Amino acid sequence: MSARNYVVTGNNAAAVGRDEATAAMGTADLVWVHLDGNDPASLDWLNTQDLPNIVVNALIATETRPRTDLVDGGAILNMRGPGEEAADFTDMLTSVRIWASHKRVISLTMRDLMALETLDQDILAGKILDPGDLVCVLATTITAELDPDVAELGDTLDDCEELFDAKNAFSMRRTIAATRAKAIAYRRFVAPQRQALEKLARIDAAWLTDDDRAHLGEAADRAARMAEELEAIRERSALMHEQLTDLRAELIDTRSLVISVVALVFLPLTFLTGLLGMNVDGIPYAHEPWAFMTVCAVCIAVAVAVGAYFIRAKWFR
Repeated sequence: MSARNYVVTGNNAAAVGRDEATAAMGTADLVWVHLDGNDPASLDWLNTQDLPNIVVNALIATETRPRTDLVDGGAILNMRGPGEEAADFTDMLTSVRIWASHKRVISLTMRDLMALETLDQDILAGKILDPGDLVCVLATTITAELDPDVAELGDTLDDCEELFDAKNAFSMRRTIAATRAKAIAYRRFVAPQRQALEKLARIDAAWLTDDDRAHLGEAADRAARMAEELEAIRERSALMHEQLTDLRAELIDTRSLVISVVALVFLPLTFLTGLLGMNVDGIPYAHEPWAFMTVCAVCIAVAVAVGAYFIRAKWFR
């Protein structure tokens, strides 16, 4: 992960060293310093800044959830977005911690965040001129990048519902379970992220303009829609899992019934053949040449009669 340090004066933006960025704080229109949370030097630099302890602790916290808090005219903002590296189900989204105040933004991540590339391009293109612009672009980019992932989960369930039958039921169990787990992991952060963005849009901060608040409200609305979609995906996947369970129970019951019917058909035949197969004297017609064929015919007749009874009784429906 590479550190990012930018200084914006007017419409001019430049990537600079950390010492130069530190010296420009308070004089430039915007100084953005992005820190690598795994780099001890970044943490040492953070401790040298004139920041409230609550801000430093929020930036270096190991476990975070989306939040917004107003501190000394600035805002602590935690968000979650897609990372550049694959994540496990326990931490699906990459956390970014932000301290935004007048003319200054300090951010920190533990893993690479995809949205930072968009920030790099926009700030060098002169589209980001103040802390409000930077926070708005980051929030909008994160929600825009997350939206296709949420839509893909819904499309996956749509495909499963179209192919849902006895032949494909068991093969799609893992797909449905993985989709449900991913939706739950996403919703864990998307729902509070909506609240964090709505709260940020309402705070009384001079560095947030009305246009910034409108963009934050739009990002919050998209996060709300994604949270609702994730909740629907979770409920749909749970319902499909119940249908799979019912289908499995039905298949087991059907197979058990078939086995029971076959056993009942052969039960009288087993009794008959066992009775005639006893090694004792007195078996009727034991030495007659037609006796074997007669016994076979009787067995077939008994099997047909028992099978006809079960069919007439509708045991197979």
